[in-house]
Amino acid sequence: MAFITPRGRTRTSLSEINVTPFVDVMLVLLVIFMLTAPILESGIEVELPKTRSVKVLSEEKVVVTIDRRQTIYVGNDPVNIHRLGSFVLDHLKGAGESPVFIRCDKAVPFGAFAQVIDALKQARLTNINIVTEPLTTKGT
Repeated sequence: MAFITPRGRTRTSLSEINVTPFVDVMLVLLVIFMLTAPILESGIEVELPKTRSVKVLSEEKVVVTIDRRQTIYVGNDPVNIHRLGSFVLDHLKGAGESPVFIRCDKAVPFGAFAQVIDALKQARLTNINIVTEPLTTKGT
């Protein structure tokens, strides 16, 4: 598009897009994403015991977690131990033979771990598995 100046000269309009504001906005969005991504990654901090035999799971299962403070979670939801069996059965949709995985911090006393196992057995859940990390051997 051309236009005429007050002196009678013909000039063309600036047809290039100024990308500086676009780059500024994208950098701000990138910084916001980088700051919020770790927060959105929800999970319960648990230091799992290490064992030699570890089975890798590819599909999503019902996971009961006992953290260092002995708080019990099903998925990411805290649950009272007295309601644990019914809560897990609700997540399994009544299928008592479906696998349930227990993640337990290695600092948790065995008594608390045994109470969780007992609560699941009282709900007639039979397929209970324990989640561990693989044992890494350095130099051996």
